[in-house]
Amino acid sequence: MRIISGMYKGRRLQAPKKLPVRPTTDMSKEALFNIINNTYTFSQLTVLDLFAGTGNISYEFGSRGTKQITAVDAHYGCVGYIKKTAEELELPIQTIKSDVYAYLEKVKQQADLIFADPPYDFATEQFIKIAELVFQNELLLDDGVLIIEHSKHTDLSASPHFSQARKYGGSVFSFFKK
Repeated sequence: MRIISGMYKGRRLQAPKKLPVRPTTDMSKEALFNIINNTYTFSQLTVLDLFAGTGNISYEFGSRGTKQITAVDAHYGCVGYIKKTAEELELPIQTIKSDVYAYLEKVKQQADLIFADPPYDFATEQFIKIAELVFQNELLLDDGVLIIEHSKHTDLSASPHFSQARKYGGSVFSFFKK
């Protein structure tokens, strides 16, 4: 995995092979961050990274100057790897080991951008439940966005907060807004 831009541009990170992850591809990540870059100022964002896995997305935000990043994952090894890497790179990433759904039920902190990258084999209802919890619990700040990464075989446009979808290879980013 590679950091695309910012102070650690080009830096390669090697996650342990035993982690149960599927990191966002460089091509997809670059396209996603181009979209985000045209809408937001990274240094002014608060970011919540759900199903954070290796921390790939969190590192990209941190490298681009985001000062407040929370990475949530249920796997102990993933959380440990993110925490260790964030410390080594001196990135402002807070790690939380939790089931994402349980976390969304109890968290009160709002964010400008919430990114979720759940397993691609989730049922459509499981993806939609993420959006429901985010909006039901008012976790987005004004003009905030929820972005869910999923396979091209999943359609999330039935959600009332669905805004648009962008497809890159086998991956799709669905955007949700208030």
